[in-house]
Amino acid sequence: MRFIADFHIHSKYSRATSKEMEVESLSRWAEIKGISLLGTGDFTHPLYLSELKEKLEPLGNGLFQLKNKKSSTKFILTAEVNNIFHQFGRLRKIHTVIFAPSFEVVEKINQKLKSLGKLESDGRPIFTFPVKDLVKIILGVSEYCLIVPGHAWTPWFSIFGANSGFDSIEECFGEYSRDIYSIETGLSSDPEMNWRLSRLDNITLMSNSDAHSPSKLGREANVFDCELDYNEILQVIKTKDKSRFLFTIEFFPEEGKYHFDGHRNCGVLSSPSETKKNKNLCPVCHKKLTVGVMHRVEDLADRSQGFVPPNSIPSKHIIPLPEIIADVLGQAPDTKGVEAEYKKMIQNFGNEFKILLDLSIEDISSKTSPKIAEGIKRVREGKLNIIPGHDGVYGKIKIFEEGREEEVKKETEQLGLF
Repeated sequence: MRFIADFHIHSKYSRATSKEMEVESLSRWAEIKGISLLGTGDFTHPLYLSELKEKLEPLGNGLFQLKNKKSSTKFILTAEVNNIFHQFGRLRKIHTVIFAPSFEVVEKINQKLKSLGKLESDGRPIFTFPVKDLVKIILGVSEYCLIVPGHAWTPWFSIFGANSGFDSIEECFGEYSRDIYSIETGLSSDPEMNWRLSRLDNITLMSNSDAHSPSKLGREANVFDCELDYNEILQVIKTKDKSRFLFTIEFFPEEGKYHFDGHRNCGVLSSPSETKKNKNLCPVCHKKLTVGVMHRVEDLADRSQGFVPPNSIPSKHIIPLPEIIADVLGQAPDTKGVEAEYKKMIQNFGNEFKILLDLSIEDISSKTSPKIAEGIKRVREGKLNIIPGHDGVYGKIKIFEEGREEEVKKETEQLGLF
């Protein structure tokens, strides 16, 4: 069966997360989005694990569902951890996502980790031992766990990050490199960028939302055609099975907040080539620029842009539906007008991914503004105006040109007809 999975999220016990990040709310939002399988996030946190055990029941296949069964959403046990350590003379900061098949395995993992860090301090705990030792610990508990380096290219806290990462999986994980089957590309990179590195040809490229609030679920995700079964999903990921891992759903990487180089405090946005001309220095304050993902990919790539490996899993790029509606209306995505139209479209069509990926433009036009349908069409075709993100600032995407005040007013009035 075909289904959409978002494995990497956080609970309300992680810093800077919504109080709504708990399983009932997550389950409801997953249905709105069209996500069938959702990572729990944060299983290392004692209070959240107690909630998970209280509210979820095992399905006998390594997955879980709400005990009241009012939702079709399935859950898979996941957590992200942060290893900060010195290796090869540099400070390293690496985030990894851990998959586990049962509460029993999670309890054993937490028992091992609790003496090495404060699990109760944050949903994403910090450890000070090398990340390769994490692999040893986790797989020592169960060979059915999976460890995936998270948001692999962000400048901080990632395996390839410019400020604290490594140049290869082997350099990072040493003898445990053979146990790394997948990396998460992150919001500021996409598979096409990663295809430029031949060393990643046998690695399965995964995409997840890293959501801190329910509305952000599915901003990146994975589309499978296999059984909703933990062991089968892991086998698909480990073998990079293109027949069962159909494609990833991607942010436009330019929208990610570390795509280009720059200094937000100085208002400086810089392409990799411009940065190199300026010797990595900010032209305003003359301090080092924050080197972004595109620059880092350029440094490590051994292929030209546009190369497609023969075993690559394809991707589809999206803009979340509220942002498309907001662009048409000339409003912010969190305004009442956008929210009302979003709810109407979900009620009419079923879920967000069905609208963004599957329905014909004609069908969409029949029950909403033709301009919104046109916006979805332009997103599917990649016909967009983008200012890349940099130094922690998200990029800005415009579907339609500026200076459309009268047109926006007309569209706002017309939406009352649907």
